[in-house]
Amino acid sequence: MKCIIACNQKHFYDQFIVRSEVFIIEQNVPIKEEIDLLDAQAIQFVAYDNEVPIGAARFRVVEGKGKVERVCVLKAYRKKKVGTLIMQTIENYALNQNITILILGAQLTALPFYHSLGFTEYGELFLDANIEHKMMKKYLKLKTEH
Repeated sequence: MKCIIACNQKHFYDQFIVRSEVFIIEQNVPIKEEIDLLDAQAIQFVAYDNEVPIGAARFRVVEGKGKVERVCVLKAYRKKKVGTLIMQTIENYALNQNITILILGAQLTALPFYHSLGFTEYGELFLDANIEHKMMKKYLKLKTEH
């Protein structure tokens, strides 16, 4: 398995396929809420099993923080460390951009996953696409050169 930054039309199509399957079909999120204008300014990440797209996420810089959004893994690949691979790839990307704080809005069912990666909750419960979420953050340490 690998996770890459989308850099061509096929990659963008692949991440859309995964997001559509998870959010639009599985979770009944309206397409106009799932696919938005922020996609154009986001860095898209796609996870593959060989050449099959199995996970996706997007990343934007908001007020100096890295905002992780639309993290999803196809049902058949959950509990197989795909989400962890995606998040580690995003963390490495953020650190390479000198970003040391990641934030995200996590669905309540995903809180244990993000806790396992070192994220902590903050703020009030909120609805996004009619699904309960909590904001989470993680402080990253820049790698120092010796």
